Amino acid sequence: MKRLAVKGTGLAERQSDAVPHRAGGVRRESRGRGTPRSALEFPGCTARPMTRAQYEAHEGRVEFFDSRAEIAWMVREPAHAPHEEPRYRLVDLLARIAQVRGSPIKGLGQTEIRGTESGSREHRSIHPDQMVFLHPDRTEGKISRYLDVGADPVPDVVVEVDSATDVRRNRLHLYEEWGFPELWVEVPDAEARGRPAGLRSGLQIYLLAAGRYALSDESRALPGWRAAEIHRALNEWAVSEETSAVLSRVGRALGEREGTGPEDDVLLGPYGRQQRAAGVAEGVGRMARALLRRRGVPVPPDFPGGLGRRDLDALRAASEEQLLDAASAADSVADFLARLDDPAF
Repeated sequence: MKRLAVKGTGLAERQSDAVPHRAGGVRRESRGRGTPRSALEFPGCTARPMTRAQYEAHEGRVEFFDSRAEIAWMVREPAHAPHEEPRYRLVDLLARIAQVRGSPIKGLGQTEIRGTESGSREHRSIHPDQMVFLHPDRTEGKISRYLDVGADPVPDVVVEVDSATDVRRNRLHLYEEWGFPELWVEVPDAEARGRPAGLRSGLQIYLLAAGRYALSDESRALPGWRAAEIHRALNEWAVSEETSAVLSRVGRALGEREGTGPEDDVLLGPYGRQQRAAGVAEGVGRMARALLRRRGVPVPPDFPGGLGRRDLDALRAASEEQLLDAASAADSVADFLARLDDPAF
C-alpha cells in the first residue's frame, strides 16, 4: 500500500493528496473534537447557519454539520445521475457477490454518521453515500437513527462518490480519525458541472493501518476486488461478462474465508440443489433406459421426464445394484419404478 504523505489540506495531485496525522490514538479522537474545523474545506458546498434543533428537523441531505459551530455545509448541486447511479449500482453488485458467498451483505446508504464529543451533546455529523456491512447480523438492533461513532459497529467499507465535491479535503480526515477501516472514493466517468478542478475519474481505496490511511490497489474487506475493477463495474450501464466473472471471484474468496458458498444462499441454494438433483436423476435415467431397452422393455424417449416427485426420489436414491436388480426383473417402466420404490417387491 502507498502511505499518504503528511501535507496540508489544499488540493493536490490525486495520488499524493494530503491526510494530516493527529497523534493521540483513534479511539480517543473519535469521541473528541479531532481535526479543527478550520482545517476542513468543502468544495462544491455552501455554508449555512444551523442550530442543533434545526439540523434534527432538517429533511434534506447535509454534507457536514458541526453542532458546536452551529453551521452546516450543503452541496450546491441537486442530486444528479453521475452522483446517484454509482451508489445504487453498488448495492446490486454487492447482492451478486453475496449470492456467491452464500450470506447477505448489507448497505445502509446515506445513514448519518455522528461523532459525539465525550461529556457533551456536541457532535459532528456526515452522511456517506454508502456504508457496507459484510455481516449484517452484527448491526441488528444497534444502529437506529444514526451510526454513533465509538458505540455502534463500524462499517467494513464506507463509499463516497465525488461528482461535485472532494472528500479528500474534509471527510477523509474524519473517517481516518474515527477509525473506519476502509474507504472508497469514486469519481464517476460521467462529468458533473460543478466538479472541482483536479478530480480525475477513477476509484481510490484507502486502508487504515496504525491509525493512518494508505492507498491500496485492492480492497481488504472484499478480497481481490481491485480499484480499477470496482470503478469499471460502477460505471457500466449493465453488468458485463468480465465484471460478472470478477464478482463471482470475489464472492468465492469471501466464501472460502468463511466456509460458505452459493448453496447457502436463500435464493440460489434451493435452485442449485434442484438442478443437482435433476442432473442425478437424468444420469440414473440414462442408465435405466439402457438396461431396460437391452431387455426389450419399451421406454419413453424423454425418460425420466414426466415422472412424479416420488418416482424421481426413488430413482435418485437407488444404488447401482438396485437399478440392476429392478431392470433385470421388470417387464415395464411402471414395474421398474415400483420395484425401486419397494425393495421388498
